[in-house]
Amino acid sequence: MPYPMNPADLWPMPTGAAAQKPEPQRWVWVAMQPAERRTRMRELGGWVDWLRTTFELHNTITHCWYRHPAVVEHLTALYTGWMRTYAGEEAPGRELAEADWINTLHALTPRLKLPACATGTHQEPPLLVPAPPGSAEDFELYLTISDATTIPAAHPAAAELARREAEFDAPL
Repeated sequence: MPYPMNPADLWPMPTGAAAQKPEPQRWVWVAMQPAERRTRMRELGGWVDWLRTTFELHNTITHCWYRHPAVVEHLTALYTGWMRTYAGEEAPGRELAEADWINTLHALTPRLKLPACATGTHQEPPLLVPAPPGSAEDFELYLTISDATTIPAAHPAAAELARREAEFDAPL
């Protein structure tokens, strides 16, 4: 894929047919078959190259972004949101969709930074700390006996609603 990629190339228009935009899809990496994951990662990679150049994020998004699952998830969310914004249906109330997407990009930018890899040398993400023995059982016990998961439902405004209802039903 040429660098920087032209995002318009993601939507090839059929020759001689009316221009139609594709239906945006959800991306769940673990639910994809390996071949689809590779194809989608290449697509995301081309878009990330465009994003780094267009928004001058080359010092923020490191070249090893694809080796960091959290960054991949954030970039995936940005990409699919970008596709829905720029290639999706125009819906009422979405007049500022592009500006909203750019605001979202800037809000997520700190999460794309990898200080350990900023020098150009990739650092592996920290290893996952394994759960201590018995933690699954502890969780299930919590779900069974904790007030947070066992007390009956009650709306926080129930007393106010009851007061208003009593006021409404009061004899004149």
